[in-house]
Amino acid sequence: MSEIQFHVPGMSCGHCETAVKSEVGKVAGVAGVLVDLETKIVTVTGEAFDRDAIVAAIDEAGYEVVV
Repeated sequence: MSEIQFHVPGMSCGHCETAVKSEVGKVAGVAGVLVDLETKIVTVTGEAFDRDAIVAAIDEAGYEVVV
């Protein structure tokens, strides 16, 4: 199982967490999504997922990944 993290500073509430989890959870290969609102980190686990598809899903939820 692979794990990748994304910094998403725009998240601040439970709605943010729900929106990001919902969109990222739809990406092929994603098994789990953990959102830490305190650190603004989204941790994604799974097999053979596409990083760019996850970034696009976070964008679709209304948030921007900061590198």
